[in-house]
Amino acid sequence: MSYSYDPQVAEALAPVFAAMAGTTPPPVGDVVARRAALEGLISHSDTAQPVPSDVTLTDHRLVTADGATLRLRWYARTGAAAEPGPAAVYYHGGGMILGHIDLFDGSLARYVSASGTPVLSVDYRRAPEHPHPTPVEDAYAGLVWLHEHAARLGVDPARIAVFGDSAGGGLAAAVSILARDRQGPAIAKQVLLMPMLDDRNLTPDPTWRPSCCGRGTTTAPAGRVARRRRRRTDVPATAAPARVADPTGLPPAYIEVGQLDIFRDEDMTYALRLSQAGVPVEFHLHPGVPHEFEGLAFTTDVARRVIADRVRVLASL
Repeated sequence: MSYSYDPQVAEALAPVFAAMAGTTPPPVGDVVARRAALEGLISHSDTAQPVPSDVTLTDHRLVTADGATLRLRWYARTGAAAEPGPAAVYYHGGGMILGHIDLFDGSLARYVSASGTPVLSVDYRRAPEHPHPTPVEDAYAGLVWLHEHAARLGVDPARIAVFGDSAGGGLAAAVSILARDRQGPAIAKQVLLMPMLDDRNLTPDPTWRPSCCGRGTTTAPAGRVARRRRRRTDVPATAAPARVADPTGLPPAYIEVGQLDIFRDEDMTYALRLSQAGVPVEFHLHPGVPHEFEGLAFTTDVARRVIADRVRVLASL
């Protein structure tokens, strides 16, 4: 059994697959090399589209409980309404081991320009230098910071979402669990884009054999690097949200994933568990697309639908 790529996505990704065909990926444990290779690809996909001129970027600093200083970046559309409105706290992807806020200026500015909802991006510390719980505690601190500064930034604290893709989606889910369990800041919605949720998907799926283009695009190797430190029986839900014992009381969720994504099954299962626990869930499974496809195949019909859904969710907070 095999799955086929969406034809438009296959055409858009063909040059990427061709370029990858003659290369050998860095070893799974070579974090420095993986950062260099994959951050270059992220940067290219982020700058390939126009950056809106109606969004301003403002940097802030957050001092964590352990004395570290994190960068925060606030994206807001110029001429925003004077009345307090919604906002989202964003956590970038990168398998927990790579990425930083500078790489996502274009994509976040486009979301803000299209939706009108401002976004705070958190430059959380990454593994393996900073293992769990540091990344999720940094992510949670960013949520707390926005609540504390909501009035100054024109934000309604009852309308703040957490928002992330891939590893960042996992952090957004983990922050939702932390906020519930600590009776912390309110979260209006968790927006989880192809989130990395489970540390137990270590067995390859024999049915996952895309029938074209030769190689899929996924952060699976990066995910395995991040998860090697979590391959235990006592992993907490804040490190792997799929392990949450009871999802009752978590914020409403928007979850999306591609049918050719390594995180497909864990995302589908998480959406089902949330729904069974009474959490309102909007779930999308997009056929024929791999992980993070929309960054490179952004002209395709399915990418336009995906982006429109994300903009709609942010605008509706």
